Amino acid sequence: MRGMVFVLLLVVVPTGSYSWGFFGHRFINFHAVFLLPQEMIAFYKGNINYLSEHAVDADKRRYILPQEAPRHYIDLDHYIEDGQLRLPKNWNQAVEFFSEDSLQAHGIVPWWIQIMKFKLTKAFAEKDKDEILKISADIGHYIGDAHVPLHANSNHNGQLTNQLGIHGFWESRLPELFAPTQYDMLMEKASYLTDPLEFIWGRIYQSASAADSVLVIEKKLSTSMEGKNIFSYEKRNGKYERVYSTIYSTKYHQALRGMVERRMRDATFAVASFWYTAWVDAGQPNLSEFSHSK
Repeated sequence: MRGMVFVLLLVVVPTGSYSWGFFGHRFINFHAVFLLPQEMIAFYKGNINYLSEHAVDADKRRYILPQEAPRHYIDLDHYIEDGQLRLPKNWNQAVEFFSEDSLQAHGIVPWWIQIMKFKLTKAFAEKDKDEILKISADIGHYIGDAHVPLHANSNHNGQLTNQLGIHGFWESRLPELFAPTQYDMLMEKASYLTDPLEFIWGRIYQSASAADSVLVIEKKLSTSMEGKNIFSYEKRNGKYERVYSTIYSTKYHQALRGMVERRMRDATFAVASFWYTAWVDAGQPNLSEFSHSK
C-alpha cells in the first residue's frame, strides 16, 4: 500500500502547511477510500482525485468565513476544573452550561462533525452525487483535525510555551517527510459507528491527552540541541523557505515513538467509518447508479 498508493497520491498532492497540512489531509482522504466495503469503493475510488484535492477546502474557507475556524478544533483544557472535564458531550447541554458564544470561542469540532455526518446521510438518501462528494471531502478534513493533539488544546501553536511553529511542525512537516515511505496505511476495513458522536469524542480525548507530549518532547529536544541544526532552508515553488531541518525533524519524529503515524492511521479509519456509517444510515443506496468520476 505504501509504495503503489503513494505514487498515485503524488499526482494530486502538492505539499503545504495548513492544519494536518495540505499533504496530510489529502493523504488521509486518499487512503480512507481503500477501507470502504465493496458496495462503496468503486464510486469513491472513481472520485479519489476529487476527494483528495478537496480535502483542504475547509482550511481555505477559514480565510473567507469567520464562522469556519471554530469547526476545526476544541480547547478541552479550557473546560477543566479541579482536574475534571466539565464539558457535556451533548450540544444542547453544553450550551446550557457555557452559552453558544463561549463554545464557539473555544471550538466546536465534535459537534460540527456530527452535523456533517447528518448532511452526508441526507446526501446519500437523496442520491445527490455532488453533495456526497463535497461533504465526504469536508468531513474527512474535520475528522482529521480532531485527531491532531494541538487541535484539542488551547496552546494551538506553542504560543504559551515559546514554541511558535510547533503546530505545523508536528502535523505538516513530519508527515511530509515520513508518511510516504514509513507509514503503514494497511489496516482494518471501515466499521459501522453505532454512536458517531461518542466515537469522535473518544478520539478527541485521545488527542487532548497527547498534547502535553507533543509540547514537552519538542521542548526537551530543542534544549538538548542548544538551538543548533533546528532550522534549514528548502526551495519550494521557486523560493527558499525556512523549515525545520531534516536532522531535527528526524530526532523529533523518533522521540514521539510513532505518535504521528498512529494519529494519521486512526484518522484514516475514522474518515472511512463515518463515510460508511452515513451510507448505511441512508439505507445503503446503490452507488453504481452514479457515474464514477466527478
